[in-house]
Amino acid sequence: MLPAYCRLLLPLALIAPGCSKGVAPDRDAPVEALIPRVVTAPVDHDTDDPAIWVNRADPAKSLVLGTDKDSAGALYAFDLTGKVVGKVADLRRPNNVDVAYGLMLDGRPTDIAVVTEREAQRLRIFRLPDLAPMDNGNLTVFDGDMTRAPMGIALYTRPSDQAIFAVVGGKSGPAEGYLWQYRLADDGMGKVSMTKVRAFGHYSGRKEIEAIAVDSELGYVYYSDEQLGVHKYHADPDAADANTELALFGTKGFASDLEGISIYQSGPGTGYILVSNQQADTFRVFPREGLPGRPHEHPLITAVRLSTRESDGNEVTHVALPGFHGGLFVAMSTDRTFQYYAWDDLARVISLKK
Repeated sequence: MLPAYCRLLLPLALIAPGCSKGVAPDRDAPVEALIPRVVTAPVDHDTDDPAIWVNRADPAKSLVLGTDKDSAGALYAFDLTGKVVGKVADLRRPNNVDVAYGLMLDGRPTDIAVVTEREAQRLRIFRLPDLAPMDNGNLTVFDGDMTRAPMGIALYTRPSDQAIFAVVGGKSGPAEGYLWQYRLADDGMGKVSMTKVRAFGHYSGRKEIEAIAVDSELGYVYYSDEQLGVHKYHADPDAADANTELALFGTKGFASDLEGISIYQSGPGTGYILVSNQQADTFRVFPREGLPGRPHEHPLITAVRLSTRESDGNEVTHVALPGFHGGLFVAMSTDRTFQYYAWDDLARVISLKK
């Protein structure tokens, strides 16, 4: 039987997102879904996670990166029209991808994309924009424990010294120390090496942790405990209370899984945290800065309904790009595509609830 909310909308419920049998709709979201400005060419198997690389010299040449999660998977690079302009094939179930700027390799600042290669139990690192490999295939995570196959990845650039760290989540893990954090550096030969700096993060044990996002400006890492909520910690492993949980939010209102997380910067220290309500086909929005005097309280602002289906990966940038004046929001959809949305369109929905 359809949820009561959907029965009230019949016949609209025949096409309304979140109104499939057994899935509760997101009552905080508008019924009408926003339409993407661009839909990418489909990948071969299964889209999972996007990242955005902004070309600071020529924003029109910026890229959207996305994983094709399969044993014969790939990392794709799309231009701003959704056309495939690059591809790294023969990756063994690449799960998530993130981007960092200016890692010093062979004496030169190098922009990189880092991918979790799940079935190979390692990270893969590629130079941007040409996708040249910048690792030696030996960046094994979780000490090779195959039960903890790497899934989520987020990169943190520490403002004080520009050191770059990778925060990695796995398919399983302990109640404490679920996430492992590695420092990335030159191996002396122009390739990337990594050193584990800490294991941190509480885990409920209910399902898994995949979605991770880092706010490098404010110095926080967020991750989705899929059946519980969003955890918040300091991103700097050298912080005095680095292993102390700062917040747990988003514990109510999700149809089932909390998934992809992205952070939109509307100004210094302000903006939004967007979390995918996967089975309801919406994205729940929380204040990046918290509440006045309570920076670790993140109450729900609203939810935004997009045209994606079962989205578990998303990314956003506030940088103005051609066709996306207020920024670009990208989310995967189960039709094997990534969908591009103008941030201005999302902002109009959010502003109605502020």
